[in-house]
Amino acid sequence: MSQPATLTGKPAVTPPASAYFFEDRQDPEEAHTLTVLVDNEPGVLARVIGLFSGRGYNIESLTVSETEHEKHLSRITIVTRGSRAVLEQIKNQLARIVPVHRVTDLSEVARERNQEKPLERELALVKVAGRGENRLEALRLADAFKAEVVDATTEHFVFQMTGRSAKVEQFISIMQPMGLVEVCRTGVAALSRGAEAS
Repeated sequence: MSQPATLTGKPAVTPPASAYFFEDRQDPEEAHTLTVLVDNEPGVLARVIGLFSGRGYNIESLTVSETEHEKHLSRITIVTRGSRAVLEQIKNQLARIVPVHRVTDLSEVARERNQEKPLERELALVKVAGRGENRLEALRLADAFKAEVVDATTEHFVFQMTGRSAKVEQFISIMQPMGLVEVCRTGVAALSRGAEAS
């Protein structure tokens, strides 16, 4: 059976059939803060990270620490970005990993409670090297940001500051012309607001 011709006289090419249904509409991407309560045992963090990397999801921030010593439970806090559909898929897949006890989307909890965002904080150590006016200006700006000097010589300062990620970003960008040398950040630690556990 011959294929229908196009205006150029060549046969029309039919695209191959797809097993997937594609929608033209795309949900906007948004950042969400997830907490994952897991057993504190070897390999759990690798499995959680593997779920993200294996499916091409990006992790913007990741923190983990044992929070319940008696039960040997750790809390992983992840900031990731995606559409509502992708985030729902991520949460469902995380919940299916065997040592995972609970997955909570703190951003969704805040939205349900008519709150802007969950309570999020980050710690940063910022090393700045400078002399003269730059040194004095760096100290003045650090004071305005409530950053604490934790190490100093005549040639450098190391500032420690805590705050929301946006505030940390702002402090780092302001310190750039002052002689920024190095930055170390902990990543986001987060809790839901209110009396209930998240």
